Amino acid sequence: MPELSRFFGIIIRMFSEAGMSHHVAHFHAYFQEESAVFSICPVDLIAGKLSQKQRRLVEAWAELHQEELIADWQRLHSGRAAVPIEPLK
Repeated sequence: MPELSRFFGIIIRMFSEAGMSHHVAHFHAYFQEESAVFSICPVDLIAGKLSQKQRRLVEAWAELHQEELIADWQRLHSGRAAVPIEPLK
């Protein structure tokens, strides 16, 4: 699963499944032993769990980079490589 970004100990990844259809565009966030799945549009937790602080950081990052996340989703699902996204600073 390609890593898109890393900030404050949080790793953001997105599955690469060319030709596979999902119900909603999403990405995965990992922090220590926790993991969660977030939809891209709108940015929302759809599965898993992160502590409140990490969840807020992920949601803020995703809101700032929503267009880039959508573009990476489209790239990956057309068989192309994702482009890394600037981390939250």
